[in-house]
Parts: sequence; C-alpha cells; structure tokens
Amino acid sequence: MSEEKKASCCSSSEEVLKDEEVSCCSNAEEEQEPEVNCCSSSSVKEETEANATCCSSDTKRNEANQDHCCGNEQEEVSCCSSSGDVGKSEGLHVVKFEVKGMDCPSCAATIEKGLQKISGIQSVSVQYGTGRMTVAAENEFPHDQIPKHIRKLGFEAEPVDSSKNKQTYKIEGMDCGSCAMTIEKHLSKNPAVQDVQVQFSTGKMQIQHTTSAKEIVKEVGRAGFQASLEGKWGDHNQKAAKGKGISTTTLSGLFLGLGFIGSFTNIPTEFFTAFYAAAILIGGYKPARSAFYAIKSGSLDMNVLMASAAIGAALIGEWFEGAMVVWLFALGNTLQNRSIERTRESIRSLINLTPKEASVKSGNQLVLKAVEDVGIGEVIVVKPGEKIPLDGDVMTGTSSVNQAPITGESLPVDKQTGDIVYAGTVNESGSLEIEVTKLVEDTTIAKIIHLVEEAQEKRAPTQAFVDRFARVYTPIVFTLALLVMIIPPIFGFGTWGEWLYKGLALLVVACPCALVISTPVAIVSAIGNAAKNGVLIKGGTFLEKAGTIKAIAFDKTGTLTEGRPKVSEVHALGVSEDELIRVTRTIEEHSTHPIAKAITTYASERNMLAIDGEDFQAIPGKGAKAKLSGVKYFAGSPKLFEEMQVPFSEIKDRIDQLQKEGHTIVVVGTSTKVLGLIAVADTIRDITVQSIQKLKQVGMQEMVMLTGDNKGTADKIARETGVDRYFAELLPEDKVSAVKKLQAEGKNVAMVGDGINDAPALATSDLGIAMGGAGTDTAMETADIVLMADNLEKLPHTIRLSRKAMKIIKQNVWFSLVTKLAALMLIFPGVLTLWMAVLSDTGAALLVILNSMRLLRNK
Repeated sequence: MSEEKKASCCSSSEEVLKDEEVSCCSNAEEEQEPEVNCCSSSSVKEETEANATCCSSDTKRNEANQDHCCGNEQEEVSCCSSSGDVGKSEGLHVVKFEVKGMDCPSCAATIEKGLQKISGIQSVSVQYGTGRMTVAAENEFPHDQIPKHIRKLGFEAEPVDSSKNKQTYKIEGMDCGSCAMTIEKHLSKNPAVQDVQVQFSTGKMQIQHTTSAKEIVKEVGRAGFQASLEGKWGDHNQKAAKGKGISTTTLSGLFLGLGFIGSFTNIPTEFFTAFYAAAILIGGYKPARSAFYAIKSGSLDMNVLMASAAIGAALIGEWFEGAMVVWLFALGNTLQNRSIERTRESIRSLINLTPKEASVKSGNQLVLKAVEDVGIGEVIVVKPGEKIPLDGDVMTGTSSVNQAPITGESLPVDKQTGDIVYAGTVNESGSLEIEVTKLVEDTTIAKIIHLVEEAQEKRAPTQAFVDRFARVYTPIVFTLALLVMIIPPIFGFGTWGEWLYKGLALLVVACPCALVISTPVAIVSAIGNAAKNGVLIKGGTFLEKAGTIKAIAFDKTGTLTEGRPKVSEVHALGVSEDELIRVTRTIEEHSTHPIAKAITTYASERNMLAIDGEDFQAIPGKGAKAKLSGVKYFAGSPKLFEEMQVPFSEIKDRIDQLQKEGHTIVVVGTSTKVLGLIAVADTIRDITVQSIQKLKQVGMQEMVMLTGDNKGTADKIARETGVDRYFAELLPEDKVSAVKKLQAEGKNVAMVGDGINDAPALATSDLGIAMGGAGTDTAMETADIVLMADNLEKLPHTIRLSRKAMKIIKQNVWFSLVTKLAALMLIFPGVLTLWMAVLSDTGAALLVILNSMRLLRNK
C-alpha cells in the first residue's frame, strides 16, 4: 500500500495498526482521503497515534481535525466498506462502467489521466483486461455525463448495470448526418435521457433513459422524425403508420400543380397564390417543425435552411419559388430515404436467414418450437432443403450443407457426426439430428449481425474529415447569405428584393447534404456486400485501409496450407506397403501427435486394420514403440534409429531428398532392421493458389509467406503457391519483426493468420485479417477483417470491394464539392433560381446515394 496518501481502510477482520498517520488495510481494501483512518463495522476503537482513530459502527466522532470516526452517519470522513469500493466515502459517489474501444493498456492510462483532470472526479481506475472502469466523483457531479467525456477521448462507456435500460429505436425521416445531430441535441436536453446516440448510416438510435418508450417516440416526433422501438410492436406500428392515407409530398405537389396551371389562366392571382400557399403549408409543416427544434437545440441543418428559404420566398412574393422549394425538398427526401433504406436492408436481410421455428425432438415425436425457446442441449431435426435454425453439433446423419450465407463458400460442405453446423445455412441432402450448442442470441449469424451493425456506426477517416468540413462550411455560408441579403442594398447595389432572393438561394446551397452523405452510404453498402459474402469488415477505417494495402503477409500453417499433415509417400523395404502401414498404425494409434493422426487417418481411409499389440510407449521427441507378437517395433525419426544403430543406408538418400522438399519422415522397424519409411507433409489448400493469382490480378504488389519451417520447406511451398517472397525459421515473435521489415520498406502491410497464434503480428500490421471466423469467436473479436470461411477464397473480393469503395467515395466527394461550387458561382449572375438551387442540392444527394449503391451489386 502506498504511504503517500497517508490513508487507510480496514476490512471487517483487520485490526488497525499503530503507525504514524497510517493504519493498514487488507488487500481487498482501497486507500482513501489523506490522513484519515477507517474501521469496519465490526472494529472496536483502538488506541492509535495522533492522527489515527477507529470507531465502531454505532459511533460518530470528530474530536479534532485529524481524528475521525466512521459510523452509520458520516461527517467529513472517508470510510471504506468491507468490499473496498474505490472512493466510497463522505461526499463521493462511485459508478462502474464498461469501456469499449481500448486496444492496449496505454488506452486505459489515457482514460484515467483524461478523467482525473475533470473537476469533481476524485479517482479513476481502469482495468484494461476486464474492460471495466470505476469512477469516484463528488455527489453533485453529474455522473451520467461521464460517457460523454469518455467519448471525447475516443472510447465508449456505459454503466455496467445500464444495459437493461438501453433501447434501440429505428428512426425514419433523416436525410443526412445533421438530422441525427438535431435528434441527439433535442433528446439530450430531456432530464429523463442519460445518453443518446443516433447513427444516420444505420437509421438507428441507441438511448438510455428513465421514461417510457411512448414518450421517447413522442419526443422524436416533436423533432420532426418518426421513431419506433425495435421489436414486434415497433415494426407493426411503423408499417401501420406507413399505410395511412396520402403522403404530404403528393398533396403538396398536387396543390403546386394546380397553382402552376392556374397561373396560365385568367383567374385572379390571389386564387392560384392560395394553391401555392397550401403547397408550402402542407409540404413544409414537417421541415418547419424540425427546423424549430433544430434551432432550439443549436443545430443548423437542412430543415432550417429550407424552411428559411421557403418563408423568405413567400415574404418577397415569390410564391411559386417557395412552393417549388418545399415540394422538391420533400420529394428529394422521400427518394433519398427509400434509397438509403435499401442499403440498410442489406444488413437487415441477414436477420431473415434463420428460421423462426425449430423441430425439437421430444421422445419419439417432433415438437415445433420458437427458436427463442430452444435451450442448449436440446436436439433438433433438420430435413433436406430446410434451413438450420440454431448452431449445433451433428449427432446423427450425413449431409452436404450450403454455408454460403455465413462463410461465403461457393461449394456445399459435407457434414457428418461431430461436425459443427451454423444457423442460417441450408441442409441440402440428408436429414440431420443436431444438438444445440448456442442460444439464438449467441449464434454465429447473430454475432455477425451485431458486429456489422457496430461496424456501420464507426466513422471512417474520410467521413470524419467531411463531417468536420461540413460543420465549418454550413455556418460560414449561412452567415454569407445573411450578409448578401443586407450589405449590397444598404450601399445601393440593387434592390432589397433582388439581394434577398440571392441570399435565399445561397441559404439552400449552404447545406452540404450530398457531401455529408457521400461517405457513410458507400461504407454501409460495402460492409453490407462483404457481410453477405462471408467477410466481416469491422468499420469504415478498415475498409479504407484495405484499399491502400500493397503487401500481404501470410502465415503458412493453416493459412496457405491445410494445417493438417497428410501421408505423402510410403516406401517399404522387404515387406508390403499394406503390412508397413498396419504396423505403423498399431504403434501410432495410441498417440495424439498430428503426424500419428495423419498416419492412422491414411490407414483408416484404406481399411488397413491395426494388429494386436501391447506395451505401447511414447519416446518423447523421437517417436513411439509397441510390442507386436512378442517383437518390439519402433516408429519415429531417423535420429531414433541412428541412436539404436539400426542401418538404413539404402533409404538414406531418399530420406535426405524428402526432408529437403519439406516432408517429415517416420522410419518404421525393429531394433535390428528397418521396414520402410512414411513421409508426411502439410498440403497446400486447393483455393490458395487461385486466390494468390487473383490478388496479383487486382494489383497486389507483393505476397509474403511467414513460417517457422526450414528454408527447404519454405522454398517448396513458396514455389507451389506463387508467393513472391518468404521468411523461414521464424519464432512467433520473429513474425512481428518480419512485418515491421516490410513496413520499413514503405509498404502498407496486411497480415493474414488465424487470429489467435498470430495475434502479435496481426496487431503490428496495418490491417489484421483472420481466417476461419465461423469456427472461432476469438478470430471474430481480434482481427480488423474476418474471413468467415477457413480459406482465402474471399480475400481478392474483399480487396477489390474496398478499392472500389474508396474510388466511389472520392467520386462522391468531388461531385458534391463541384456541384456546390458551380451553384455558388451561378447565384450571383442571377442564373441559378431558388428552385434550381434546391434541385441541385437534392439531386446531387440522390446521385451520390445511387452511386454508392453500386457497391451492393459488386460481385
């Protein structure tokens, strides 16, 4: 315990020690305020030195400034509970949080330092290993604001017991990121709301509150948007709401059309002006209401600008222009929302992959149950042609299963007893009995959906830059518009009406809607496409990084190769090959070594049965032995037979040749003669060579192999797979050095491994790619990109997709900027009318969305 703070706390079993200004605590206790000593409820008052006093639980005492006692009532004293919670003392409130986003212990230190600088926070303890944080703050400090402070530091935090109070809502009516900001600001002013986050890209709102769901929906409605709680009743209400009556956009357009037709007749001007006014009121009600709440919450979004333009146009007598602004804005929003919904549906469609019910075996009968009601250990039956409803292990039956919805694999995978199957995959041939291993919320497909939705909410660097630009651009152009309305006419340059009109057009151009949409819609589309093809991209940052990769480093075993050794050659001396294999199988059958398994599998596939044996023993590091018909037989490395001085000169050259080619040799014989050799080698995956060729076709500059094998083996595998370069005889830590060497050569490097053994190298690389995510939760959690299948088949598609996404994002950004610049230049000569300004803005946004949606169709 540190002596600097001169503080101590006592557990219920701990006695206070006599020591100057300090008494001792148990290991479970934490330190508290300076020069204060605390006793547990069972402590009895002890004689102590001048600055240390302890009291029983029913005593309260404060005889001197540095002589305090803790009782049921606390006064100017720091006291510790028996559990030793940090900071549990007079005037302090302790809250525990879960922190997300930490990737190393230095992140924990950053959070601690950042929060300790905030006035009112007394102590912060962040545990990187558990992702937990304990904060002790003054009672009057608003602890519900801590997540916001954490977010400023680049992380996410939520109280450990708050997840039950956190709800997710679908939001309709947002046409750009500024709408999301308006909702956030509006709701954050409500005292019943502790935390709110609105994601434009996913159309979802995460909110923690103490009021009813009905009140939240109502509050969002006041801000001009529609909210529905995720779940059955929310979806039902939303569909019901959609089906009601004629839309305001259609009605507004109808009145606009009547007014426009009336302007060509002899009817009084006031008559068709009334139609324009009706079009403005009907179509502009929602934007005006949203604008009111945006201004109230300090936002300057598209609704504010459009409402200002429409009202201004009406005030200067441009009723047609005002009505056209409102209608075009409403029409553009409707089209945008429908298009964006299509990109969001790319993820929601994953949810529909799994059946809602499962046939559960109950005795000799099958009972149909909702998947939510099926527990772990229950047995479900899946007939040919049906989708598998839950993750599990095959108990009986053989079949081929189409795993494309999960892994993206192009061919069905054979399944038999003991194999794992995943929810959402299709049973194509035989009937299967499956023991359920995961609840519906923990299945692989559920985790994919969760991770993809999280990925969509993570902003890419380009998006973050665009958002910062938009926050500066909009107020500048808004201010410029006001100056344009006022300054020129004051100095006699034209009429007030003329400059008011130009200022209103400038207001419309002030909202960078297309620019703000340009990045997130493209990222959502690309991540959605990847997910449907069995690739998890953890966020826009990693999508962008994948597009800049110039070199890929592959772990050899299990990545380029199968990771499962197979018998590659059998060479018998004086006996038949069958007899050699049977003897070897008998010896190796009791071993769990991968080479032993390779030999027994080889024998099983050829129906070569083992011989009766006894005295089975392993020879550590060398092989194994057994007694067959009273004779000792050995199977092991050539070194074992050299030590026993058993001659094998006639096969020595073949052994040397095979070892140079990367084979592992098992010599079989007795203590007097050699019966032959079996060569075992790790085989290259069928898809590896094709994938590497495709990666070269998409412009990858260098493919590198990292392996712990000798140079002979590495050279052979490199030649067979087509990699450009290899690093051999590497220890796990040497792989990190190899990645750093490639980075030092000026390349952006991706590392492909299994996500567990290669974790240091994955973390060091610019982009960590894990294979076989469907089989391991660790791979899904650790890497930046996860290939759900246990092969490289989808890696070329991922690189292609990311590069196309980057290309489309750049197209969108430039198109948006050029459109805005052209509109700004055309305003002052009087070429750009008010309705043309609206059309350019909404039209540009729509084109940007449609361009981004091309990523959904990328094959």
